[in-house]
Amino acid sequence: MNAVEIVPIAPDHIESFYRALDFVARERRYLSFLEAPPLEETRAFVLDMIKRGYPQWVALSAGEVVGWCDVTPKTRPIYAHGGVLGIALLPLFRGQGIGKRLILRTLDAARAFGLRRVELTVRENNASAIELYRKVGFEIEGLQRHAVHVDGAAENVVCMALLF
Repeated sequence: MNAVEIVPIAPDHIESFYRALDFVARERRYLSFLEAPPLEETRAFVLDMIKRGYPQWVALSAGEVVGWCDVTPKTRPIYAHGGVLGIALLPLFRGQGIGKRLILRTLDAARAFGLRRVELTVRENNASAIELYRKVGFEIEGLQRHAVHVDGAAENVVCMALLF
């Protein structure tokens, strides 16, 4: 397998990011949507993140995006000290420490951006992700019961946050 490098997202990563996003979304197990938004909407999102200097990093293997992590700052004034983290890796790249490298780089960027709180939600049955989040400093703040319904099955969502 090729080496994986962690770099800030750039415009030339958008199409490959879109493909990775769509693949993970269609797994129906990890993200808050079941397929990627249209390519142009994804492009607009990424370009806006870049323009605003928001933390968004990608894992590249052979020049292709195989994972990503971003923190989208909240816009309302009373919440503007915090942001929401999103992260995912393609299946072949999970369980190799890449996610930890990716999240640590993104959290460093979030701290440098001036955020003081980063939060996320994760499905309760995603034990490996919860373990990763705990290892990098996230703490459980709560549980949303039956917050997610996919294919007729209800799942609980764990709310976690990290304070800088």
